[in-house]
Amino acid sequence: MPRKARIESASDRNAAPGGTAAVDRALSLLAAFQPGDDALSLAALAERTQLYKSTVLRLLASLEHARLLLRLADGRYALGPEVARLHGLYGAAFSLEAVVMPVLQTLVAATGESAAYHVRQPQGEGWARLCLYRVDSPQVLRDHVRAGDLLPADRGVGARVLIAFGPPPLPAGTREEDRALYERIRTQGYCALVGDRSPELAGISAPAFHADGTLAGAVTLTMPAHRYDARAIPAVREAAAKLNGRL
Repeated sequence: MPRKARIESASDRNAAPGGTAAVDRALSLLAAFQPGDDALSLAALAERTQLYKSTVLRLLASLEHARLLLRLADGRYALGPEVARLHGLYGAAFSLEAVVMPVLQTLVAATGESAAYHVRQPQGEGWARLCLYRVDSPQVLRDHVRAGDLLPADRGVGARVLIAFGPPPLPAGTREEDRALYERIRTQGYCALVGDRSPELAGISAPAFHADGTLAGAVTLTMPAHRYDARAIPAVREAAAKLNGRL
């Protein structure tokens, strides 16, 4: 009978309801790899998963056989070629539009205003703000930005979020009042302004992040200034949070 682990393992803490313990443990070995890890030793894998080394060795044999892990000449283990093959299949089947558009559509349905997804677009020595996806408000009076349009990189709530949560440092020449604004945006987790890009427009924007915590883009809600409603802020933040780790 297998020995019971002295302390709860990572796979025990994250066991799949109705799943198989051996599979959970094997997957915990794959999950032990983090950004910056080229290979891990048996001791490191056992420590990170809180599994006995004897258990880890048995699981490694199966993962090696499936080419999900590869044993190096120095005895350490690296991710194997099957991971690359699966990544290629995932990348071919994955569509960013299929992830982002339903979130924007839900946001428009909930608020009645226009929603967009903005990203940084390299331009010359700097960058511009690209409206990558857009869902229009059903109301006649709205701003008329289209998907594919390049917008100011320093004005508008989407731009403010891309600057506030993007890679440092802040652009050269950033005014003190703008530095204070970006600090406030980072603290509260969103930007809501009236008349920043145009006196007639208002907007609310929140950041969406990659799985490694770096900025992916900004989910932005825009409306005529007279229709601005701070009660839409939670909906924008929730929409952005739905994209975290999926981009």
